[in-house]
Order: sequence, then structure tokens, then C-alpha cells
Amino acid sequence: MEKNPLSSEEEKSTTTIPISSSSSSSRSSIFIAQICLRSLAIVFALAAISLTLTDKQTISLFGLQFKARYSYSSAFRFLVGADAVLCVSSLLSLIFLFGLLKRSQPNSLQTKLFLLFVHDTVMMVLVVAGCAAATAIGYVGRHGEVHMTWQAVCEQVPKFCNRMMVAVMLSYLAFLAYFTLTLLSAHRLMTRPTHWTIWTQLRPTQSQNPSAE
Repeated sequence: MEKNPLSSEEEKSTTTIPISSSSSSSRSSIFIAQICLRSLAIVFALAAISLTLTDKQTISLFGLQFKARYSYSSAFRFLVGADAVLCVSSLLSLIFLFGLLKRSQPNSLQTKLFLLFVHDTVMMVLVVAGCAAATAIGYVGRHGEVHMTWQAVCEQVPKFCNRMMVAVMLSYLAFLAYFTLTLLSAHRLMTRPTHWTIWTQLRPTQSQNPSAE
């Protein structure tokens, strides 16, 4: 009695295929990299906030005292707010990421990874917007704008400008961390093995085997 080859192929296609140790190791490496990058982003953002909040300088000009503070510029206030949101969101995403390590259902994991990707993208855009605004104001403060008759002020308050420049650079490092996180999240979504991709990879091997009689 002949055995139906179609039923044999269907049984093979529905067989549960164990995930190899190499793919498991790659998944663990990506999770470790995400944890490290989020932690670095928190450190960079906290350092930038600390420098910005404590950055002030008072000068005496023509017998009058002038103060330079971050709160006098809306761009610097926006940068502090963006860094603060990044810190809080990064802490929450770390908790969310540890929850993913205990995943049980592949379908729910895919949705959670997509939400993580959206979170990383939003944080990246928010921080780079704050950095761009602070960079524009910092450039005008250091070099001025001749056509607008805006004078450079960093010659009078060099300490304030230098500390603010370091704070902006730290914020850019936090942006780079989240830019890398966005790439990792996108890579994780695109390379996550599914039952369909595994079945199509095994299909040529199955077609070469002769049907059992």
C-alpha cells in the first residue's frame, strides 16, 4: 500500500523545529547590547542634565551684573526636558526589556518588539531635536550672526558656554546610543525566525527526499 507523499510533507511542515543554539546566542547578544546601550543613554542624559542645571555664570559689565543661565533660553530648556524624558523612558524600557526575556508566546513577542522599536524611534527623534535646537543657539552664542547684528556672547561668559557645549555633546552621545538601539530593534524584527521562513528553508531538502512507499 502506497503512502501518500503529501501527507508526509504536511507532517514534516507542521513538526515543531527547535531553535538552534547559535540563534539563541545571537538573541541573547542583542538583548545584552540593548541593555548596555540603554544604560549608557541614561548615564549620558543624566550627566548632560546635571551639567546644564548647574551651568551659570555672572559677569560684571560697565558696573552692571549679568547672569547667564540655561533657563534663559527655550532651546536649552527643551534639551533638558528631552534628556529627562529619555532617562525616564529608558528606565521603563529596561523593565520592559527584562520582561521580554521571560516571553512565552512568539506572537506577543513580535508585538512587543514592534512597540520597543517605536519607542526607540520616538526617543531618538526627541533627543536629536533637542540637540539641534541647542546647537543652533550655541553656535549663535559663540560666533554671533553678522547679518542679523547678533553679537557673540561666549567671549564674555566662556565658562557657561564651555559647560553647555559638553552637555550638548553628551546629549548627542545619548542620541547615538538610541540610534544604534533603533537599528538593533529593526534588525531584531526583520530577522526573527517564523514558522513560514523555517518551512521554506527546509522545503528544498524535503523535495529531494524520495517518497516512501
